[in-house]
Amino acid sequence: MIDTDRDKKDEKKTKSQCSCKLGKAEITYDNVAITIDGERKLIISGSIHYPRSTPEMWPHLIRKAKEGGLNAIETYVFWNAHEPQQRQYDFSGNLDLVRFIRTIQREGLYAILRIGPYTCAEWNYGGLPVWLHNLPNIQMRTNNTVFQNEMEIFIRKIVAMMKHKNLFASQDGPIILAQIENEYGDVENAYGEGGKKYVKWCADLAQSFQIGIPWIMCKQRDTPSPLIETYNNFYGDGFWPSNKNSPKMWTENWSGWFQDWGHATPHRAAEDLAFAVARFYQRRGTLQNYYMYHGGTNFGTTGGGPYITTSYDYDAPLDEYGNLNQPKWGHLKELHQVLMSLEKTLLYGDVEEHDYGDLQYVTVFSYEGKRACFMSTSKTYDFHLKFEGRDYVIPAWSVSILPDCYTEVYNTAKVNAQTSIMVKKSNEADDLDEPYSLEWEWRSEHALHLDKKGLLKGSTLVANQLVDQKRVTNGTSDYLWLLTRIEHDRSDPVWGKGNKVILQVNTKGHVIHAFLNGKHIGSQWGNSGNAFRLEKPIKLKKGTNYLTLLSVTVGLANYGSFFDTIKVGVHGPVKLIAKTKNGDVEKDISSNKWVYKTGLHGVDLGLNLIENPHHHNWETENLPSKRGMIWYRTTFTAPMGSDPVVVDLLGLGKGVAWVNGFDIGRYWPKQLAPEDGCPVKCDYRGDYNGGRCRTDCGKPSQRWYHIPRSLLKDDDNVLVLFEELGGTPEHVTFQTVTVGTVCADAYEGHSLELSCQGGRVFSRIKFASFGLPEGSCGSFKKGKCQAENTLSVVKDACLGKEKCSLKVSEETFGSLRCKLDSYRLAVEAVC
Repeated sequence: MIDTDRDKKDEKKTKSQCSCKLGKAEITYDNVAITIDGERKLIISGSIHYPRSTPEMWPHLIRKAKEGGLNAIETYVFWNAHEPQQRQYDFSGNLDLVRFIRTIQREGLYAILRIGPYTCAEWNYGGLPVWLHNLPNIQMRTNNTVFQNEMEIFIRKIVAMMKHKNLFASQDGPIILAQIENEYGDVENAYGEGGKKYVKWCADLAQSFQIGIPWIMCKQRDTPSPLIETYNNFYGDGFWPSNKNSPKMWTENWSGWFQDWGHATPHRAAEDLAFAVARFYQRRGTLQNYYMYHGGTNFGTTGGGPYITTSYDYDAPLDEYGNLNQPKWGHLKELHQVLMSLEKTLLYGDVEEHDYGDLQYVTVFSYEGKRACFMSTSKTYDFHLKFEGRDYVIPAWSVSILPDCYTEVYNTAKVNAQTSIMVKKSNEADDLDEPYSLEWEWRSEHALHLDKKGLLKGSTLVANQLVDQKRVTNGTSDYLWLLTRIEHDRSDPVWGKGNKVILQVNTKGHVIHAFLNGKHIGSQWGNSGNAFRLEKPIKLKKGTNYLTLLSVTVGLANYGSFFDTIKVGVHGPVKLIAKTKNGDVEKDISSNKWVYKTGLHGVDLGLNLIENPHHHNWETENLPSKRGMIWYRTTFTAPMGSDPVVVDLLGLGKGVAWVNGFDIGRYWPKQLAPEDGCPVKCDYRGDYNGGRCRTDCGKPSQRWYHIPRSLLKDDDNVLVLFEELGGTPEHVTFQTVTVGTVCADAYEGHSLELSCQGGRVFSRIKFASFGLPEGSCGSFKKGKCQAENTLSVVKDACLGKEKCSLKVSEETFGSLRCKLDSYRLAVEAVC
């Protein structure tokens, strides 16, 4: 029920505040923070995208986020997932948005709903449905009635759904913020006056819903009031909203970076991420969100790009499988605890900043007789300072937090959390003495053929021109067949016998396979979405020849101005080139009659499903190896235990994998990262970018593919592979992901928590030294100063246990003869 006294109450508020009231809760904001029920709130949030995991994973992921110190979960709403075809909606399974928000609520956390509906998110087509592309007179993300009508219908549906289930905070639900559009400021100028009108239209639409909570727009410098402008980037401390009456909010603090096929694995150090967070709150930040806190998996065809991998791990605090990514998770947890202990001081206190020059600062927050200090340097060398009569050393590129302005309790460069070395463990049969052996069946995906009339059953389109792939497939499949006939007269002096003929196919990407008269003649792919060309020699027979092209997309573009208009597929020209004594003679066949067919023939037959009417047609003998266009099928037993499950597809080329009928995504182990570009040691000091601190050079961009346990039965699970390029399934194995080794190098005065996760216990302590240990994980060694009984103390505390806690002090390990300012505890243990 709407509060009829709202206007009277608002008379007492300044113009810098926004207040809406429905039900019991009241949400306001000013230039400092969001206020919920009369209390300013410090929000530490993390992005978890519900479609990139399964409903069974959600409670575990959200609980781990809460244990890590978060009080909010942020998620995008993916329009193309929920409305894959116009007015055909899907909110089932891992698309059950209401269930996801309610799961957040049950854990006692806030929710931030980024409706968009453009998301970017490295998601196929940026979250927009491909069918929009085919609506007459449409222009997307601008002042265009066709697009705006469709966008309003979808947003209205999402808002109504949330309202109906009382999920907005104004209804005592968890959703405290809603977002419309996303990063439009990056591209607005390209749309001219239409872009400016579109921004205002978005703001007016959002306000019209009267949902009782603030709306936000991220990276939008001209955000119309009362919407709140927010920020996305690796660092948010230097951001200030254009509207000085808005709080400082950071909707995307990039915890790592996404990975492309053909690239090495990117990482962002825990020290750098913590530095960015601490600096943001030092400089009056009120809300920051990790993008991502759990990345998850691009199941099916959801990965965008193009050429973005199926894994969306993002080097997040919770890894792709839901395990703690240590030390990042633990290092941030400690930071969150310190920040939340200072919540009132940071949000209500007076602020005094001391600028020491050269990007070195001390900030003092004072409230009710208490003070807290942040000391920071954004330089790559240590910061030595004297503050209030005491000497301090702030390590390079770090922030120190002193809750009493006297004692440092946290420094972003000093990691006291464990480092977990994750390992893959092989699946085994019930008889643990013998390795589990997979038995394979196979079938060919034959190149499609035209009939004598030049037609094809089930064709999508017939045209005397080459057509953009999005127009034909409408986003329903990565695969599109193009078929045409070529009449050949051997007596022709140019094209006849004796002259070499080249087929040339110019394509906008992303992968092309060519067949002549049913025989594969070549495949080609590009990179980074660039156009490329396939050229192969062909041998034409007398009379009618059938040319078949299979064009494959690997994620549609998801970012940039007019990204929706980027062409994909075979746009030509398609030529035959005769190599004669007198030079090349070209014949352009782009205007031939082309017959289009969407999707794989094997999918039409249901070969990817558990049960299908053609199951008896699988072959069991003469398993093909290194042959493209092959379907493989096997059954397997689910790995024992509760650890996350992956399938190792090393040895395969490129294709798609299904487990029990569920599309677990595109695979491409054949795509290797370059040999160089991976540093021996990551130096996090200095501004981060996605190309820094990479690993796995010279290796497949992705080798392991996540199979959520909720998809698995105890026995007789079915794995189906469609292999495009040619490989062998004989090396495929099912494995679990678990903690193998735990290392730590913790500082004196802290409590070190060690854990094996997943119910396993510590079986061996390989190294333990308190004092001045040297080296790093895997190569620790004793220093000149150490407490002799350290190893025995650690063994007593940890062996045979899943978790143990050790106070890093002389009280725990014994007195040290050497006398220095601080000591450390180094441990390496096996789970």
